[in-house]
Amino acid sequence: MMTTKYDSIIIGGGPAGLAAAIKAKELGLNVLLLENRDVLGGIPLQCLHPGFGLHYFKEDLTGTEFIYRFIDKFQKMGIEYFTNAHLTEIENISDTEKRIKVITSKGLQTFTAKTIIYATGARERHLYEIGVTGKRLPGIFTAGEAQTMMDVYGIMPGKEIVIVGSGDVGLIMARRFALEGATVKAVIELMPFPGGLTRNVVQCLDDFGIPLYLSHAVTRVEGDSTVEKVIISEVNERLEIKEGTEKEIKCDTVVVAAGLVPYIKILEKIGVVKDQATRGPIVNEYLETLIPGVFTAGNALVINDLVDHVVEQGELAAFGASEFVKNEGIPTRKWKRVFRGRNVRLLVPHYVSGENDVIIYARVSRPMNKVKVRFPEINKEVRLPVVKPAEMISIKLKKEEIQRAVDRITMEVLSNE
Repeated sequence: MMTTKYDSIIIGGGPAGLAAAIKAKELGLNVLLLENRDVLGGIPLQCLHPGFGLHYFKEDLTGTEFIYRFIDKFQKMGIEYFTNAHLTEIENISDTEKRIKVITSKGLQTFTAKTIIYATGARERHLYEIGVTGKRLPGIFTAGEAQTMMDVYGIMPGKEIVIVGSGDVGLIMARRFALEGATVKAVIELMPFPGGLTRNVVQCLDDFGIPLYLSHAVTRVEGDSTVEKVIISEVNERLEIKEGTEKEIKCDTVVVAAGLVPYIKILEKIGVVKDQATRGPIVNEYLETLIPGVFTAGNALVINDLVDHVVEQGELAAFGASEFVKNEGIPTRKWKRVFRGRNVRLLVPHYVSGENDVIIYARVSRPMNKVKVRFPEINKEVRLPVVKPAEMISIKLKKEEIQRAVDRITMEVLSNE
């Protein structure tokens, strides 16, 4: 018979949630995992392409192969879980007691836990958010919807495709469409540089001769009863439309790959403070939010380009939950704030203590070659050949280095030329 009180409840059964549950169980915690879909695994289940696990497993795996390693281990460990479990409410009863209400196949259930690890992932941005006008016609899909149709249900959304956005998902979908015999007419990118990893630009566009329009925007979608064409225009350095640059591309399908946003709506309801740069929660080095006992990991924390980082964050959140349970809260210490300096668009975590080594995950605002990543307060410098907004930087700060700072640490990315 399932208990209703746990050391930790993990919300989300994707890579971050599974990794967190496995690590928490290994650390001796009594764990429950809740997943709102009917199967465990999250987005990697529908990713038939390789490129997963290069860092974590030192192997090149498909998304499905990668995630099943975690699903198999999770199930062999006998960790309690519900699928088709829909979270309706979190109550912060006290620092060491959280109550959550969930609709499951058994009806409305209430569980309590000392800690929560929130790993619900992210949502996709849609046309309303990126300024595309025109009719909302049949034939417009987000990249995730198109991927699910093709790789889970075997349905082709269309034959002549325009993809809006050059992030990794958009690039991978361009290749996926080409492999299935569709014609990808164009990938349209607002910025003057691609939004995805270099390897994906090469393997998904260049290798298939798919045009990439940088510094362009889709301004309208047109058609009568379904999508017939898109209107695109060039943009200037301020991302404003250049008059007289309109051109049309005929197509029957528009796939929106305009990026992801951490999905933390329920956390915001209980007062979790959001970082406007990441759009996820502000966290300390244990990935604990500013509400004691509530941790977050994966794309609910910050949008990651590698699932390997997602898994690392899940395991770190589990370690934080274990420390919390052991000590009835993270021991009080003097936190040092980590600030964004020149050419750093976002970073996590936001607070460090100097009692542990910490990995800083960060993204730059613009691409640069031959750079030095500096932390001036602790006299640390790392040199990198290239940095790009699409590629997460991860740099380890040793606890001895963090201890050199009095109350703050700044990360900045500068030219080394």
